[in-house]
Amino acid sequence: MQTDSYKILLVDDEPDILEFVSYNLKKEGFEVLTTCDGHEAIKIAKNELPHLIILDVMMPGMDGIETCAEIKRIPALKNTIIAFLTARGEDYSQIAGFDAGADDYISKPIKPKVLISRIKALLKRYRLDTLAVDQEISTVVTIGDLVIDQERYIIINKGEELVLPKKEFELLLLLTSKPDKVFTRDEIYNGVWGDGIIVGDRTIDVHIRRLREKIGQEHITTLKGVGYKFVK
Repeated sequence: MQTDSYKILLVDDEPDILEFVSYNLKKEGFEVLTTCDGHEAIKIAKNELPHLIILDVMMPGMDGIETCAEIKRIPALKNTIIAFLTARGEDYSQIAGFDAGADDYISKPIKPKVLISRIKALLKRYRLDTLAVDQEISTVVTIGDLVIDQERYIIINKGEELVLPKKEFELLLLLTSKPDKVFTRDEIYNGVWGDGIIVGDRTIDVHIRRLREKIGQEHITTLKGVGYKFVK
């Protein structure tokens, strides 16, 4: 991976963390932007269009969850990867982060080599997503009264247009790629988050719950102990 072609925005209110992470990323050849403020992070993201944003959760003023949600509403940043780097490990914090559209959750403290490995795995995911768009793989998929627009990251359910967070959209796309097939949890992890990404045990359950709330309980069924499937 040519790291000098990737731009990373770090957002954390602790100067020591910014300095530590920035130093290790620059040493790997990444272009690094930093700020300690959520509002400023949104401005920088709009102007610089980073490939990856690493956000702290607990910040004064606008916290990381709010910042992530605002960034995800910006069309030009729809493919930007967002990861939380935080000392908080509570389930509710992770759930809130994924609900806001985050792609990964990295806990402090973390060794530099492990952090770099996680970041490279995330950027690999970005490259594959962008390649799919460049090759015009994106199409409009229609299943019953559900329409999935892969290019605009929206769905139309019974005539109502909905914008989904990126991971919810990708999860729905995976399940609808083979209706009635039961996707195991491992298949979902690998297909949506990538085999190099480590996420919490409840991550899939949270995303499934959110999808059911938006498209209807009847479309996604659970095979206990195995996984999930989409039903037309």
